[in-house]
Amino acid sequence: MEEINMVLEMAEDGMKSSIDHLIKELSKIRAGKAHPSMLDGIMVDYYGSQTPLNQVSNVNTPDARTISIQPWEKAMLEPIEKAIMMANLGLNPQNNGELIMINVPPLTEERRKNLVKQTKTEGEHARVSIRNARKEANDEIKKLQKEAISDDLAKDAEDKVQKLTDKYTQSVEDLLAKKEKDIMTV
Repeated sequence: MEEINMVLEMAEDGMKSSIDHLIKELSKIRAGKAHPSMLDGIMVDYYGSQTPLNQVSNVNTPDARTISIQPWEKAMLEPIEKAIMMANLGLNPQNNGELIMINVPPLTEERRKNLVKQTKTEGEHARVSIRNARKEANDEIKKLQKEAISDDLAKDAEDKVQKLTDKYTQSVEDLLAKKEKDIMTV
């Protein structure tokens, strides 16, 4: 019985990490409003080592359309500006000698539709990952069934794995619906 609980725990951990990854990926897809997390993946050359942007500057959103980046050292203005351009996010940083301002342009209808497609792709990756966790758990249950547990216990465990799968798949659907609504709201 303890083996089954371990298998169920492993499956749930795998499914949770799929959801966590999806949330992280969805936060990178901008919905037209400026948000500091839009710049999360950007690495800046900080005296020869690649450092996350938020570790060399203060990133804020003074309003819904603007991101301001205040470097902790003036010498970092140009490397930050360059890193944002290289990130290919479609953002145009403006350096005024003190800080970098980014105006986030409103999204066109076509761009919104592309972002929804991108969102759905991320959702599909999460669903595949959840199904893989289910498959691994069911394979482990089958091994245990051959070695140590009864058919009834194995069947119950597979049902529990399926319930977990359904629960986490529904979470994916909810996250996607929320993000799609967010993107399509003008």
